[in-house]
Amino acid sequence: MPTRRDVLKSLVSAPLVLTPFGSRTANAQRETALPDLRRQQQFAHRLPRPPLASPAPGTRHYDIAVRQFRGRLGLVDPRTGRALETTLWGYEGKYPGPTFDVRRGEPVTVRWANALAADGQALSHLLPVDRSVHIAHAKAGAPIVTHLHGGHVEPESDGDPEAWFTPGFAERGPAFAKEVYQYDNDQEAGTLWYHDHALGLTRLNVGAGLAGFYLIRDDGEDRLGLPSGAQEIPLLIQDRTFTASGELVVVSHPEQPGAPQPSIQPEEFGTAILVNGMLWPYEAVEPRRYRLRFLNGSDSRFYALAFEPRLPFVLIGADGGFLERPAVLDSLLLSPGERADVIVDFSRANARGRTVALLNSAPTPFPTGDPPDPRTTGRIMAFRVGARTVHDESRVPDTLRSEPLPDLRPTAPIRELALFEGKDEFGRVKTLLGTVRDGAKNWHDPLTEDPLLGAVEAWDLYNATEDAHPIHVHLVQFRVIGHRRFAGDLDEKGALKQVRWLADDRPPGADERGPKDTVRVPPKTRTRIVARFDRPGRYVWHCHILSHEDHEMMRPYVVRRA
Repeated sequence: MPTRRDVLKSLVSAPLVLTPFGSRTANAQRETALPDLRRQQQFAHRLPRPPLASPAPGTRHYDIAVRQFRGRLGLVDPRTGRALETTLWGYEGKYPGPTFDVRRGEPVTVRWANALAADGQALSHLLPVDRSVHIAHAKAGAPIVTHLHGGHVEPESDGDPEAWFTPGFAERGPAFAKEVYQYDNDQEAGTLWYHDHALGLTRLNVGAGLAGFYLIRDDGEDRLGLPSGAQEIPLLIQDRTFTASGELVVVSHPEQPGAPQPSIQPEEFGTAILVNGMLWPYEAVEPRRYRLRFLNGSDSRFYALAFEPRLPFVLIGADGGFLERPAVLDSLLLSPGERADVIVDFSRANARGRTVALLNSAPTPFPTGDPPDPRTTGRIMAFRVGARTVHDESRVPDTLRSEPLPDLRPTAPIRELALFEGKDEFGRVKTLLGTVRDGAKNWHDPLTEDPLLGAVEAWDLYNATEDAHPIHVHLVQFRVIGHRRFAGDLDEKGALKQVRWLADDRPPGADERGPKDTVRVPPKTRTRIVARFDRPGRYVWHCHILSHEDHEMMRPYVVRRA
């Protein structure tokens, strides 16, 4: 059975077909040449700061519409020096979308509108849609639905993949429940984000620009004295591929006769790095502490981040909140969907008055694939550090939490779940979730995860594949308990047999010891997480490699009442 790595290697020798964003029909394709990104200027454009989302005057209600627009991402025509524009989708016509900055205990409502229309006509997808996968089936118009990633929300406001809708809510998915979402903000301060989650189309819609930050603050955070204001910078890192004219594309390859030309790939690795929607930007900083909120919003690419010259990352927060104590790291690993809240001190002698580059060394696929190109995908952005001494009153306290991390002791039997690779009917790699006992499951197969309301459950995630997968569970912030390498045999249904342990349990890393909603599950490893399921209704869990989520490494689960 071919692995993802086998298929990715086959792409290297196959002729490339670039499927451009902006196509008017699902079959529109053309062959074109990729630009030489080494001819693009790096660290030449200032890092954008996403604008703040604004509620209606005197309310906590937001109206946010998704629109198509033309934007500049820092690309230039190397022959003429002319700035190139790119067709994008954006919340409020911006990429990234506007940042929500809200308070714990202050609920808000959001009406997410689909305004992907022009001249009274609904727009088609920016990318041709691969109809061979489970998708949101709309007769006309592009379906969208927004998920608040990391949010502790009611199921009707979670952005269920089948709660999609087209422009004007003309068509609605089978799980659609309401036009106005409610976010209770009843969780601790943390770095959340929102993005599209339409069934089978997430990789396309997020790839077009549908993502933004959602920051929750509370009194405990206010008392810490962390860098704030201009010294607090959200950083959304995404990789993309462009045509020579500046349009977004997905690199594809011809399939066997009779198979659809896919937009689905084993993974999607872009050839250029964007931060906050700008190609290899720079940020001018003073020699003082800064709070950097990192978010990996890429389809498939992991990032192993480090500074040159070397500066430590002082990690203060994970996906959903603060660690108990800061952790000092030389490098920072982020899989798709993960966030990291860090403090970086640019007043150190080796940084003052210099340009500090943020570099990436993560292989693709992770962890044993090919290294990034040090001239392109091995670079993220730069910080130009001033030399003038400034007064810095910020601090990094020894204790970060005003309340301890919850003591989660399982009240139910351990669930043994598994991650698989197989093939679809066209011979393409298909990633799946399932159970150790019963094997691989598709999206529409009968439910297998149904925690009781209020239960604390341990989920053992067995990764039977050769690569790491970031697993995201909606609704909850879980604790990572540890990892253990194993060997086992798969039967014809994908059930895992004869499990043999190859090492002792490894405790969670320093970057896994806070509230998490996305966990990296290494290859041939069982990773244990524990969570309390405290809201009834249907949610989902899935791999956050978007190409996997769409094809079709995602499963629903239901929190049931007694």
